[in-house]
Amino acid sequence: MKVAVLQFPGTNCEFDAKYAFEKLGCEVFVVWHKESKLPENIELVIVPGGFSYGDYLRSGAIARFANIMEDVKKFASNGGKVLGICNGFQILLEAGLLPGAMKRNDTLHFISKYHTLKVIDNNNDFLRLLNIADVVNLPVAHHDGNYFIDEVGLKELEKNNQILLKYCTKDGEEISMNGSISNIAGICNKERNVFGLMPHPERAIEDILGSTDGVNMLKGLLK
Repeated sequence: MKVAVLQFPGTNCEFDAKYAFEKLGCEVFVVWHKESKLPENIELVIVPGGFSYGDYLRSGAIARFANIMEDVKKFASNGGKVLGICNGFQILLEAGLLPGAMKRNDTLHFISKYHTLKVIDNNNDFLRLLNIADVVNLPVAHHDGNYFIDEVGLKELEKNNQILLKYCTKDGEEISMNGSISNIAGICNKERNVFGLMPHPERAIEDILGSTDGVNMLKGLLK
């Protein structure tokens, strides 16, 4: 499978993502933001974490205007799979590929730790290898991960089963980690081909990293 990993000034997880998907047997291309076209025959686009353009305006707000994003939008509109992780999730929100917005964590502090998440919906490629109510342990590392959407939008997400992951205790009880509305950690679009989450599955693929819970999440995209 051919995978494109985008790279913006300030991105710091592109090679983590590259390593993770190569470990799963994929051919991975790192694509600079000034490129206007994705490589040919790409089947999956990863928008990785970091601090694109230093997050000097809003997280992801400048990256959404990068040259490559126009082709990413076309790719997604044609059914191509796109996964945004952390800053990549923020970029997808700013680009309108996913609904909602990000605010500063309610603690006003950068949060960097492992945290447990509950699988809310698995009727999608990203989480198809997991079960509903499974609890996974992934690292989080963000300052602006407080997901927000208005009441109407939240009801739409719930009605369409677009909420994929929520923050929870190790026993699966939902809790607030950063102030996100309804404790949301990850969502998808209505068509179920664009996915975004704040935690980092690509950093949870080997025992030495503290968790392998990210492996089946990423594997789910490989079909």
